[in-house]
Amino acid sequence: MIGQKMQDALNDQINAELFSYYIYLSMATCFHAGGWEGMAKWMEAQAKEEMGHAMKIYGHIVERGGRVMLKAIEQPQSDWDSALDAFKAAYEHEKYITGRINDLVDLAAEEDDKPAGIMLQWFVTEQVEEEASVSKIVEWLERIGDSGNGMIMLDVQLGKRE
Repeated sequence: MIGQKMQDALNDQINAELFSYYIYLSMATCFHAGGWEGMAKWMEAQAKEEMGHAMKIYGHIVERGGRVMLKAIEQPQSDWDSALDAFKAAYEHEKYITGRINDLVDLAAEEDDKPAGIMLQWFVTEQVEEEASVSKIVEWLERIGDSGNGMIMLDVQLGKRE
C-alpha cells in the first residue's frame, strides 16, 4: 500500500506531467500556425511522451492500491516570439520537472518507500535525456540565428522524430 504523503505527491506530479503534455501540444499548435511542420511534429512527439510519463505514475499509484486524484490543468501559454523562445521555454520547463522529480526521490527516501524510489529512478534517467535533447536544439537555434536556410534544415531534421 502506498502512503498518503507519497500518493499526494505523485498525484501532483501527474498534474505536472499533464501540464507538460499541454504546453508541448500548445507549442506544436504555435509551430503549425507558423508553418514549421517539423518542429510541430517534434513537439507533438514530446507531448505524447509526457502523457506516457503521467500514465506511468498513474499505473504506479493504482498498482499499489492508491487512489489517483486528477486535478485541473492550468492553461498553457499559446504563443512564443520565435522557435528559439519556444525551445528555451521547453528547456526551462524540463529543468523545472527535473527539480520536481528530484524532490520526489527525496520524499521516497524520507518515507522509506522503496517501490516509489525504484520507479522514480526511471524518471531521473529520463530527465537527463529530456534536458539534453532540448538544450541541444536550443544550441542549434542559437547557432542558426536568422538563417532561413538553417531554420528550414532544422525543421526538416526535427520532423524526423517518431
